[in-house]
Amino acid sequence: MAKDSAIYVCQACGAVHGKWSGQCSACGQWNVVVEESRSAPPGALKPAAVSRGRGLSFENLMSDTPEPPRILTGVGEFDRVCGGGVVPGSAILLSGDPGVGKSTLLLEVCARSAMNGSRVAYISGEEAVEQIRARAKRMGLAHAPVELAAATALKEILSTLKRERFDIVIIDSIQTLWSDAHDSGPGSITQVRACAGELVRLAKSQGVAVVLVGHVTKDGQVAGPRVVEHMVDAVMTFEGERGYPFRILRAGKNRFGATDEIGVFEMGDAGLKEVNNPSALFLGDGKERAAGAAVFAGIEGSRPVLVEIQALVAPSAYGTPRRAVVGWDSGRLAMVLAVLEARCGIGFGDQDVYLNVAGGMRVNEPAADLAAAAALISSATDMPLPQGCVVFGEVSLSGEVRPVGRAEARLREAQKLGFDQALAPASPAKGELKVSSVSRLAEAVERISQNRYD
Repeated sequence: MAKDSAIYVCQACGAVHGKWSGQCSACGQWNVVVEESRSAPPGALKPAAVSRGRGLSFENLMSDTPEPPRILTGVGEFDRVCGGGVVPGSAILLSGDPGVGKSTLLLEVCARSAMNGSRVAYISGEEAVEQIRARAKRMGLAHAPVELAAATALKEILSTLKRERFDIVIIDSIQTLWSDAHDSGPGSITQVRACAGELVRLAKSQGVAVVLVGHVTKDGQVAGPRVVEHMVDAVMTFEGERGYPFRILRAGKNRFGATDEIGVFEMGDAGLKEVNNPSALFLGDGKERAAGAAVFAGIEGSRPVLVEIQALVAPSAYGTPRRAVVGWDSGRLAMVLAVLEARCGIGFGDQDVYLNVAGGMRVNEPAADLAAAAALISSATDMPLPQGCVVFGEVSLSGEVRPVGRAEARLREAQKLGFDQALAPASPAKGELKVSSVSRLAEAVERISQNRYD
């Protein structure tokens, strides 16, 4: 009996089907199921034969082998997010929206690393060598000893990397590579998965750090199957809001460091510039604070960051009041509004509520509950908070203001930037700032509305 040599793979989610259909039954998208050959091996190259009968050799957790030294790229914010430098033999996936500056960031990393003595290769499948040279000249890095190449054939790239010895290799991007072991086109599920697998295998066997650039879909996810994210050692996202020069590098996965670290950059005419003090950048010029604004002392990874949370409460012109949030979770805003109405007697049922985190920053920690509530109270009562006051604390559904971690570091950062008081839950942290302790949200409402912080 003849054996069917074709399978049908969804190019959106990677689901495999026995026959072609117009709609993928797994993800529900239309016209994304493509026929692919079953005869090709799952990888991009034919795997070597495995000898039969060889058993496993187990070892214990104790080892005298020292950890390999990390490669310091010279870009401090990038090294911070990596966990203190790039680990030899690791695979990193970097994603971000089109035009956010991924290639600019990696060219900066390549040039600084090469000037520090590392041998670096930059392989681009999207740009010609002359385009990369023009960008390097604009950034003032044309003299850096980076080895450039423009290629998309995986077999040529692998043979070159096995023959030459590099410390860091940049692949820009993984969606442009193709392997002749598969019939599908570049960027398909099969090609992305196979090419990424071979490059990760090369990184582990040769001890070279490989950085893969990944495109994102319309939903903001890394294009290709999620299995690619599981293959690599670190998944980083380069973010930036339209209209703001700030760029934030986040680690969503990191086997060699923390996953909540961020690196902050500022995009300029000459490329990216590191921001060593993000708090001063996000707070602005320090003019008199208007009603509806509260400075939140947050923690991003290992560094404290101060950002301004802005709120506007206005009468609703329509029957259904509007809720708009930028930079914060809309679900937490709904919870804070419900607690203010149920526990503090402040109703927003006929009011439009707008909440914004200034500077394009996104805040995720629950410690911002009290700052958001303070901004809402300030806007509703038209009573501005003191200029030198920071706010932080978690709000529970019972109206209790709960302590948060690393309060001392938050207060120390606020003091360094000239703040002299804080509205926060009671904590054992000691500092020179005057802390107005609140245990319930109703106390915060009373202090803000009466402008009393003793």
